[in-house]
Order: sequence, then structure tokens, then C-alpha cells
Amino acid sequence: MQSLKDHLLIAMPSLQDKVFKRSVTYLCEHDEEGAMGLIINHPIGLELDELLRKMELQAEDFVLPSNLANQVLLGGPVTPDRGFVLHSGECYYANSRRINDRLTVTCSKDVLDSLGQGKAPDHYLVALGYAGWEAGQLEQEILEGSWLTIPATPELLFEIPHKERWAAATRKLGIDTWQLSGEIGHA
Repeated sequence: MQSLKDHLLIAMPSLQDKVFKRSVTYLCEHDEEGAMGLIINHPIGLELDELLRKMELQAEDFVLPSNLANQVLLGGPVTPDRGFVLHSGECYYANSRRINDRLTVTCSKDVLDSLGQGKAPDHYLVALGYAGWEAGQLEQEILEGSWLTIPATPELLFEIPHKERWAAATRKLGIDTWQLSGEIGHA
């Protein structure tokens, strides 16, 4: 099995699950035990500075810039009340797990403290919940045609507007979305 860690899963049109429909999921982990990832293109309609104020973690004189990073995302259906921050690797916090030299995922409150104090990593996204697959489950879904995969890029993770990420990810494969079919196995 080749690991898809640090890759993106692009949902095929045939995947109609309300959480995963037209989703792009970043894989933080993928090994013989299963996979864990964060959906990176489904904002939940909550701004990060609003969340930080509710948690009393934002300095009164600090306001987060109004940009992509200020949108809280639905990371997936598993533990939707738990937060995850995918961020550039120059910062390390309690409960951080280094994915590679560029990226780390953190699920501890201290990363939120730093965001609220204006000491954020260069690049980050905040998600509630995560997507998880048991051993062999993701591989089976890929074989069934539910997902396409590509290596992750900083541009797709942090720069492209959320609503454009699915189409942008498919274009990285050399495919336009109109070329994707919702039916599998028909020529």
C-alpha cells in the first residue's frame, strides 16, 4: 500500500453524501491502520474571530484579518465538536503532529490562544471535526471510484477560495469538472 499522506482526496460526482459531496479532503495520516483527514472546502458559516471571542481567547485589541483563514471549516463528521488546526510547520504546540517539513496539525487549545493573540503561523486553517477511515476502507472507496487523489500544494490548502477548491483540484489533474461523470464504469 502506498501512503496518501499529504495528498488531497477529490470527491467524484457520484459521491452524494451530504458531508463529502464536492469535497476536497487533506490526508493528515494514511497507513495500514486507516486514514485521517480534514475537509478543506466546506466553511460552516462561522468566522474564527467569533469563535475565539466566544472561547475568550482573543485579545480585545486584536482583530483577525478578513481572509480565507478566518473561516471555520467542517473538517468532517467525526467529533464535530473538536477543533483541528492545519498549519505551516514553523510553529509547534502541545498535541501537534508533524505531517512533513512544511505542515503540522494541532488539536490543542494553545494554537487557538496564539491565533487570538495575533501570533499565528504563516498559513493555517481551522476545522471542526475530521474524516476518518478504517484499515482498507479508503483504498476500497478509491477502487470504487469515489475519490481521485493528487499531492497537496500550499496553494490548494491556503490560497484558493473555498468554493473554488474542488474545481481547482480537478484541474490539477488536467480535468475540467464538466468532464467528470456521476456514473461509474460506463463507457
